[in-house]
Amino acid sequence: MKTSHTEYRGGAALSLTTRALELVVTTSVGPRVVSLRSREAPSGNLFLELPPDDPRLLGYQLRGGHRLWRAPEHPVDTYQPDDDPVGVRMLADGVLLTQPVEPGTGLQKEMRIELPAERTVKVTHGLINRGRRAAACAPWPVTMLRKGGYGVLPLAPVRRQSDGNLLPKYSLVPWGYTDLSLPVWDFHSGFIGIDVPRARSAQKLGITEFPGWAAYWTEGAVFVKYAPPARGAEFPDLGCRFETYTNGKMIELETLGALVSLAPGGRASHTEYWTVFDKIPKPDSDRAYGRFLEPAVRSWLRKL
Repeated sequence: MKTSHTEYRGGAALSLTTRALELVVTTSVGPRVVSLRSREAPSGNLFLELPPDDPRLLGYQLRGGHRLWRAPEHPVDTYQPDDDPVGVRMLADGVLLTQPVEPGTGLQKEMRIELPAERTVKVTHGLINRGRRAAACAPWPVTMLRKGGYGVLPLAPVRRQSDGNLLPKYSLVPWGYTDLSLPVWDFHSGFIGIDVPRARSAQKLGITEFPGWAAYWTEGAVFVKYAPPARGAEFPDLGCRFETYTNGKMIELETLGALVSLAPGGRASHTEYWTVFDKIPKPDSDRAYGRFLEPAVRSWLRKL
């Protein structure tokens, strides 16, 4: 892996590269990952880049890319600005970015970003309680990807009732503005597709149990994020471990860490792994999903 100094929209940043991938992380604000590219295909930045003058949301500058939020969502606690420079510590195969303590919450956020293999990014998200009171919270990493593509949310395998499947397996959790009859939601036996260009309004869906990974296809490139499933823990948002949001202009893939009561000085940690596959057919059918995307993901997961 190679690290070099660069800039992003006039601010300081770092470029982390292998022969296959290139990431850009900001150091003048954040912690944020603002760009992820395959160096072997001309697909460009897979992450969304919002314009610098994009309006703030409850005082928070979205910017695009990948960020760390605090769940459950709250208009103050979640939307604490991240506009200040971050602490930077170089690692053997990455970088540790540490945000100043949030004055409104007493929490401190950090991202440990590592590239342990040519096609693998490991991002360890941390919430540290620097305040005087316990905080109920969960790490909530959110990745914003550019418009025009197709998202994939894998489902648990379908089993026969005669095999003793008498109890429910998981829950789908729609938000109050979600309409599952809209064509943005593309239901299959093994996965739910999210057809982003067909979204005409905001839509969000969560799931309480899934294989740990989700994907987004655009112009032949597939971004995959994986979070090792945590067993026996409590999760926010009616137990969601994964959520996705789209408004047609972008899509968010969101994993969630366990919901804990974080004592003063305590730390909550949540790890994701990312990769990018090139030249994968659009996984909008059972055949394309089962023949191309799913085997590629399973092969990658075996190497982690």
